[in-house]
Amino acid sequence: MGAIPTQRETASHLSGAPPHTAGASAQDLGRAHVALLGSSLAPGAARAMVRAALADWCARGLPGTEQLTEHLAADVLVVVSELVTNAVVHAGTDVEVVCLMEETGTVVVETADHHPSRAPRGGDDETPADPSEYGRGLRLVAALSEAWGITYRPGTKTVWARLPAAGRETAADAGGDAVTAEQIEAYAGREGPWTGHGPDARPWTEAAGEPPADGGCADAADTGLRGLRDREWLGRGALSFLAEASDLLAGQLDEDLVASLTGQLVVPRLADWCGVWLEDESLGRGAWSDEPGTAVGARLARVWHAGEGHIDELRLALEKDPPRARDPWRSGPVGHPWPGDALGTQGAALAYRLVAGGRPLGTLVIGRAGPAGFPDEITGLVEDLSRRVALAIGAARQYARQATISAVLQRGLLPGAVAEIPGVRSALVYEPRDKGGPSGDFYDLFPAGDGRWCFAVGDVQGKGPEAAVVIGLARPWLRLLAREQYGVPDVLDRLNQLLLDDATEAADAAARALVAVGGPPVAPGDGPQTRFLSLLYGELEPFEGGVRCTLASAGHPLPLLLAPDGAVRAVAAPQTLLGVVEDAAYTSETFELRSGETLLCVTDGVTERRSGSRQFDDGDGLAAALAGCAGLDAGLVAERIRRLVHEFGPRPPEDDLALLVLQAE
Repeated sequence: MGAIPTQRETASHLSGAPPHTAGASAQDLGRAHVALLGSSLAPGAARAMVRAALADWCARGLPGTEQLTEHLAADVLVVVSELVTNAVVHAGTDVEVVCLMEETGTVVVETADHHPSRAPRGGDDETPADPSEYGRGLRLVAALSEAWGITYRPGTKTVWARLPAAGRETAADAGGDAVTAEQIEAYAGREGPWTGHGPDARPWTEAAGEPPADGGCADAADTGLRGLRDREWLGRGALSFLAEASDLLAGQLDEDLVASLTGQLVVPRLADWCGVWLEDESLGRGAWSDEPGTAVGARLARVWHAGEGHIDELRLALEKDPPRARDPWRSGPVGHPWPGDALGTQGAALAYRLVAGGRPLGTLVIGRAGPAGFPDEITGLVEDLSRRVALAIGAARQYARQATISAVLQRGLLPGAVAEIPGVRSALVYEPRDKGGPSGDFYDLFPAGDGRWCFAVGDVQGKGPEAAVVIGLARPWLRLLAREQYGVPDVLDRLNQLLLDDATEAADAAARALVAVGGPPVAPGDGPQTRFLSLLYGELEPFEGGVRCTLASAGHPLPLLLAPDGAVRAVAAPQTLLGVVEDAAYTSETFELRSGETLLCVTDGVTERRSGSRQFDDGDGLAAALAGCAGLDAGLVAERIRRLVHEFGPRPPEDDLALLVLQAE
């Protein structure tokens, strides 16, 4: 939930330097400390602090406040929302918001993130802060400010933006005076809508009669001022806004996050409120009922209002009256009923169908209070924005479908459970690098009958579907051959031939398909590549006091045996990859795993973990790491090796990780 800010606001008179280089003390700053935990209320809490600070400065007549216009105040609030949303809602961190005003009227906003290296919510690992990646959504801030930047200090990342008063619309240009403290208080929504204009503006009360329809435009002069702001902003920022909005939306892979960002892009710049419906794509065209344009599977994914206090009432009203576009595949605006009972005002609302790739994906509804409605320039701009939103939703759904397919495929390629072996403790670490696609690493540990258990740790050349094909061949054949009582060398011989035969058949099929469509014959070696597989495969037979282990390594990192006294040695000889050499003859090694001894099997994601030009296994680094695990049980050995691999480099591992620990009791 959003925290309650504590305030220490005074004016700060700087010489134009960015806030992080200014020599002002903390007492010179308008500052608030907010513990924001990712709630949708977090940006509102920050905006409330800034509004209160601006109102206080105006009331005291501090230097620079005479240059503060309603337009500048609105831009400040947009910048605060963007900074806090980026730091808190997306990254889930605590921030400190600072607002400063210079004597020239320039307003400086900075947000300090005290956990700049914390991973975004949903991630598994903490990653170092990277200015080129973190903050890409902040480009929208640049469209509203003179300059912005990111400053890194130990344990803190600060993002700052400057919004100058010079060159902006002034109150005198609009026929009025500078904004007052009372107007800011009212504009904040703390005292409701306000009436009048310039020095006569005042918060609305029941004694004043019906409130102005747009929450601040009670007469023609105010309506004209809002139109002037629309035209002035459209003239200077519309194209930049669309470009930055496209960049921001294109980087999102979650449709609900796209809906959330859409609300913040639209409100308050283009509308007073908006709602985003998303349709259940799995229902297809059957999601539309017999009543024209009624979406059966649509859900209201996001509701946003310039005043957070209206969101709940607005959501209820919109859910009762969902959009019913006559043509589900038309993206242009159509009228939508105004939720007057929820808002207590009058205004205009428009619905835009979100269509991408010929498929209706949802609906965007926007509303603006007041009799003037939406200028054509605004409706056209929102239509352009809605197309970008639809494309982002379509891309997010495509990614979600692919991720689901990959997850199902990955589950099918790995064992549902790891077998328990009498007298043996086992531990496994499996970390695919690409969470959205099949990994090239695989493992297995299964009973083979007659008191035998078999294990395998493998790594396929490449990743994705090609790797999945090889794993889909190898793992079932390993189990079948082991249960047919084939020994370790025979299993590898037959699996090697299987991979070679499968690659030859794939090449022949590709050549025939090419010739069938009139293409040239495929020369030997130009067809599909042979599917290489590195594999460590072994057989375990428990006996009184230990386990007899027979294993072989085919182009795989050699397994290491850890004795109780900390001595480490390799227990297999290197041999050729599977799927490379025709009629290869593999051999095996047999040894006894005695009580307290530990066998470590890894993929090259461990041994070849990089830090600059160095690799983790340089100078027998893996053996040294394993020697330091003497006396630990299997689970702690696996976790220690995993941690050392992660800590070896400054960035997360760039390859899949798989390691299996077997320890005799």
